[in-house]
Amino acid sequence: MYKVKVYITLKPGVLDPQGNAVQQSLQALNYAEVQDVRIGKYMELKVNTTSEAEVKQRVTEMCEKLLANTVIEDYRFEWAADETMTSAMEGSE
Repeated sequence: MYKVKVYITLKPGVLDPQGNAVQQSLQALNYAEVQDVRIGKYMELKVNTTSEAEVKQRVTEMCEKLLANTVIEDYRFEWAADETMTSAMEGSE
């Protein structure tokens, strides 16, 4: 069993209206040092397999097919057995 942490972010150059709204709100609250905000998604998966290679392959497939819109989003993930994050994989460059 592996615990997988998936991070999905907008690609550079893709407009982020939600991030812009948060940035403007922070500046309105006197946090003028905030110059840019990008909003993303985070998910945790438990994947029942015994092979690291299979975890990488299956989670990559999940990201490519459902979890990320690879036209406008990048993704990366980390996985670990026994709660120790040991490896990382990035995709959709």
